[in-house]
Amino acid sequence: MKYFIVEDDFWSLFPNARIGIVICNGIDNCIKDEEKYKATLLEAEKEALKYLQNPEFSSNEVIKVWREAFQKFKTKKGARSSIEALLKRVHNGNHLGTINPLVDIYNCISLKYALPCGGEDIDTFVGDIRLTKAIGDENFVTLGTDKSEPPYEGEIVYKDNQGAICRCWNWRESVRTMLTENTKNAFLCIELIDERRTAEFENALKDLAKTVQDNLGGTCKISILDINNKEVSIK
Repeated sequence: MKYFIVEDDFWSLFPNARIGIVICNGIDNCIKDEEKYKATLLEAEKEALKYLQNPEFSSNEVIKVWREAFQKFKTKKGARSSIEALLKRVHNGNHLGTINPLVDIYNCISLKYALPCGGEDIDTFVGDIRLTKAIGDENFVTLGTDKSEPPYEGEIVYKDNQGAICRCWNWRESVRTMLTENTKNAFLCIELIDERRTAEFENALKDLAKTVQDNLGGTCKISILDINNKEVSIK
């Protein structure tokens, strides 16, 4: 049995956070209809503009809350939340390309609800997964490089027994665990730090699970972790 555990050193910084998990089993992530996902991404990009009413990008609430969160722990210079990176592209008029169905789906949900979404291949995990503060010696190789760049000590990371899976909470992921066309079992997550948006967060999780099942088959199970519910079985 494998578990996802959100450790106390995370909760000490973010006691009111919610981490939503969708465990997908037996999915088919092969690319069959790239045009469909291109169209869906374009629609999600248009929808995301409603979160960017302030012409000053960094003053929009969905950006501000994550910038403030990232100030609470050590981060790599210039690291921003995944939702800021997506919204920045939309703000600048740059379209998202398709990657594979699962990634395209969670990017659409991320834009539609202006919440960070991510995903990893469960079958690549070594031992339990933890959302915690880094020790600083964790192995981490990201896309576009073959060199390990370990997180800083005290940086918020997802990690397993072999190294970091995602650095700076949701900034950049490891090549080792990323979703591919061959992924059959996936760990998807949506992160909430703004308690005023709990209803949207819960709707996003339901939308994510339903969209994956409708398009890729398999089964999806939703769990929500908080300070009173810190771990869940993922396999």
